[in-house]
Amino acid sequence: MHKASLYSIAPPLKLTSSFTLSISLAFATKPRPFLRFSLTTRAMASHIVGYPRMGPKRELKFALESFWDGKSSAEDLQKVAADLRSSIWKQMAQAGIKYIPSNTFSYYDQVLDTTAMLGAVPPRYGWNGGEIGFDVYFSMARGNATVPAMEMTKWFDTNYHYIVPELGPEVKFSYASHKAVEEFKEAKALGVETVPVLVGPVSYLLLSKPAKGVEKSFSLISLIANILPIYKEVVAELKAAGANWIQFDEPTLVKDLDSHQLQAFAHAYSELESSLSGLNVLIETYFADVPAEAFKTLTSLKGVTGYGFDLVRGTKTLDLIKGGLPSGKYLFAGVVDGRNIWANDLASSLSTLQALEGIVGKDKIVVSTSCSLLHTAVDLVNETKLDQEIKSWLAFAAQKVVEVNALAKALSGHKDEAFFSANAEAQASRKSSPRVTNEAVQKAAAALKGSDHRRATNVSARLDAQQKKLNLPILPTTTIGSFPQTVELRRVRREYKAKKISEEEYVNAIKEEINKVVKLQEELDIDVLVHGEPERNDMVEYFGEQLSGFAFTVNGWVQSYGSRCVKPPIIYGDVSRPNPMTVFWSSMAQSMTKRPMKGMLTGPVTILNWSFVRNDQPRSETCYQIALAIKDEVEDLEKAGITVIQIDEAALREGLPLRKSEEAYYLDWAVHSFRITNCGVQDTTQVHTHMCYSNFNDIIHSIINMDADVITIENSRSDEKLLSVFREGVKYGAGIGPGVYDIHSPRIPSTDEIADRINKMLAVLESNILWVNPDCGLKTRKYTEVKPALSNMVAAAKLLRTQLASAK
Repeated sequence: MHKASLYSIAPPLKLTSSFTLSISLAFATKPRPFLRFSLTTRAMASHIVGYPRMGPKRELKFALESFWDGKSSAEDLQKVAADLRSSIWKQMAQAGIKYIPSNTFSYYDQVLDTTAMLGAVPPRYGWNGGEIGFDVYFSMARGNATVPAMEMTKWFDTNYHYIVPELGPEVKFSYASHKAVEEFKEAKALGVETVPVLVGPVSYLLLSKPAKGVEKSFSLISLIANILPIYKEVVAELKAAGANWIQFDEPTLVKDLDSHQLQAFAHAYSELESSLSGLNVLIETYFADVPAEAFKTLTSLKGVTGYGFDLVRGTKTLDLIKGGLPSGKYLFAGVVDGRNIWANDLASSLSTLQALEGIVGKDKIVVSTSCSLLHTAVDLVNETKLDQEIKSWLAFAAQKVVEVNALAKALSGHKDEAFFSANAEAQASRKSSPRVTNEAVQKAAAALKGSDHRRATNVSARLDAQQKKLNLPILPTTTIGSFPQTVELRRVRREYKAKKISEEEYVNAIKEEINKVVKLQEELDIDVLVHGEPERNDMVEYFGEQLSGFAFTVNGWVQSYGSRCVKPPIIYGDVSRPNPMTVFWSSMAQSMTKRPMKGMLTGPVTILNWSFVRNDQPRSETCYQIALAIKDEVEDLEKAGITVIQIDEAALREGLPLRKSEEAYYLDWAVHSFRITNCGVQDTTQVHTHMCYSNFNDIIHSIINMDADVITIENSRSDEKLLSVFREGVKYGAGIGPGVYDIHSPRIPSTDEIADRINKMLAVLESNILWVNPDCGLKTRKYTEVKPALSNMVAAAKLLRTQLASAK
């Protein structure tokens, strides 16, 4: 790995056209050329919480992967990163944004950046102090040849993943990454005044976990006194560099915090108060309402200048604000949705802002995004193939910047009438468009309400019937679905889409690939096979392309973790399935082998949670519509002779509301939607589901309630946290396959290591329900990694079978 200071700054570079981020809306005028100016005098009271890092055409992704593969240098990577940062800052300045964020760029993840800033490197990475470089940083993120990566989990209820800090009483914190200060200076050198953004100290600790060997009951919040000195150093350096504002992101304030945690929050900021004097301090919250107690704690902090609230997902916060904000404080009103791609209803937002202005005062309101724009696509300008009517209903990050500024201008009496009327027209066209509504679908979804859609027999009787048919060994082996997507495979799909090869050539190429994957699995002696999904670009997009009510982008990429990006489909209308979607390929794959071949589907809740969803009806309604479409597909697969059908619900957990009081309602309709998909199949058809990265322990009863025959679940990267549920006595009677190795790391686990993992599972689960499988699909791995890893996995299962047989 290259030794490079993680954040040494390449000099500001002349921007190439590919890095110039256009800010024109589909109906906006051309942007003014960028000028160096003092933003405070020209810009209206507008603010952006954060911005996507990947670049309009995923420039950072390609630069990172090239660097990781040893094809380019650290300097090459830093140059791409500096270009991106510079273009983003200039874009916002050009749009007229007053409070422009810095330090929201990251080479991997903002929580990992904070871990680097605090020098909280787990000892296994062999860091000996000094500024943290790429080698240590990327080892923490991705693992290396000798040690595994840190755990990754969902960022609140989004599809972004963060790297979980591993903390304990022994951690010696030190100021080990000067990134926040360097980026502030870098923007300043370009003539752009920014607001440096830090993950707040309380949220950082509450998002952490006790390190290995530390008591699970250890209070992470007790480390607050240990990390505040480093925050004070960072603040002092930012002040010295000329910062006027500083933004602390404290999103955990929207969760159900107890009084002890709220006290810690009050204590932390009163401790920082003297260091922060002379600076304007913004505390930013997002993703939900701020509960009344947290609101009280937050608004009674002395050294804070302004508060940021999500007024899209946190409409109840409006009532708290109406009840009174301390006088003289700034309200950063998050009225532009940072998590969806619909154009803002400017007239409605403006009236909300005007009402708030009456409460907090004209000069104390700042128009903002509801959260960082990290969770939305980058720029609508790059969507040249999107239907014009649908395009007029949308706004990506670049357009949201323009919307924020348009609202700020309107609020200060400089309303752009043409911009507002074009927006009103688009809103009206979306409400009245016939392509949005399908009466038959609405009726079918409404008819679902009377039943809970369970299969006719209980799971143990079904498993007996399935075993008679499938005749599987004890500890059966399988994989999760996808096999490596090679360059050649991507080329074939691309050429077929561009009509450069015929359908026959395409089908033959895919057939050849499926055959290769089937033969490999047979050679490895895997019990239940998959076809490898060579025909699929993405587990949601592939289905969305074949369902009505979906639209697709070319460059609507959103970061999921590290360099991994997803391109969520846009659900704009009622959903139905015109034709079978997977039956052709699954039947072909089954004809190549005598072993069971899994039909592979994505479940309704995951399709919902991994799409940009229409905001004109409840999410549950849209989910039921998707469930009915998947039900049709499940029944067609069964008719075609597929006896094992996997319906992935990778994203069920991530849709869980951030408040306990709202969880039961969500889980009820989400789990019901899953059951709808397979309630009509025979007992002998084995229904699998799969779930990825998440904390499942708190929803295990809902997982059982899904009533799947077999569930495969992420487990290895979270230190077998999942297994603790079963240690605590939860009885699980269906088949279960906790992942035996982490596919998100290039590391190849040994047979002994996997056997050791299986043994840990056997300590808490019956051998007759345990399955052996990797954590997740193998799409992002190379065959040179997949073959030995799966070979070791099968060898470990066979070793354990022998031991179990001799123990009888």
